[in-house]
Amino acid sequence: MRFSRITVDPNQMSGVPCIRSLRIPVATIVGMVAEGMSEAEVLQTYPDLQTEDIREALRYAAEAVRERELPLVSTP
Repeated sequence: MRFSRITVDPNQMSGVPCIRSLRIPVATIVGMVAEGMSEAEVLQTYPDLQTEDIREALRYAAEAVRERELPLVSTP
């Protein structure tokens, strides 16, 4: 899967995946959506973003965790 809006530059933000070299980490956008912010609220917070940036950040996050085993906490 190719991500045209996600950039990883070791000389910028310590290589953290960002949106279009804007120094806005993918994790920040994904976290905002996970906390319940609407697309409009994210775009208002970061006016340089575009709708497709948010969608690609979510696709990137989904791909990052695909086929990886995550530890689950079981309750007695």
